[in-house]
Amino acid sequence: MNPNDTENQNAAPQAEPANDAAPEAASAPEADPIAVLEAEKADLKDKLLRLMADMENLRRRTEREIADARTYAVANFARDMLNVADNIRRAIESVPEEASKTAEGAFKGLIEGIDLTERDMLKTLERHGVKRLDPQGQKFDPNLHQAMFEIPNAEVPNGTVLQVVQSGYVIGERVLRPALVGVSKGGPKAAANGAGAETADNSSAS
Repeated sequence: MNPNDTENQNAAPQAEPANDAAPEAASAPEADPIAVLEAEKADLKDKLLRLMADMENLRRRTEREIADARTYAVANFARDMLNVADNIRRAIESVPEEASKTAEGAFKGLIEGIDLTERDMLKTLERHGVKRLDPQGQKFDPNLHQAMFEIPNAEVPNGTVLQVVQSGYVIGERVLRPALVGVSKGGPKAAANGAGAETADNSSAS
């Protein structure tokens, strides 16, 4: 046997792995660095936008909570002061109208002083967002008023506030205390009147 043949046999198996590795390298091409950077950029941009949106929502929620705290912080105190306002109003209403008009001297000064005290108290409450409801003659609103009784009256629209038993108060957009009222019953409805008038016009036209 030729010695060169032995060397060729030993060298042949060593060359085969190199030939097998070449297809593997060709089947797994190297990733495009630009595409990788673009993907990372898009991911970071999405995370940044989400973070900015979360921060904006947090800022708005915090501002709303601060505004509500400023508006409604005195709600409990204002509710306690309503009893004082009611007592002042009762003191004023306890004096007959005729006696109030003809009052003189110290009695007149007392009446004026009580009336002035009520006005100052209401102005003070308004500075803190508390307003008194005066629904006399208005349409009954279940969100602001509490009906205590019905008053038969055919001359005003049904559901009109005809008597205020106790004043109501609101603070901001919330009801601090609903007004206790008496509402009309048996009167016409505005929509029904309009429909009736239109029907009558059509009948006369025909």
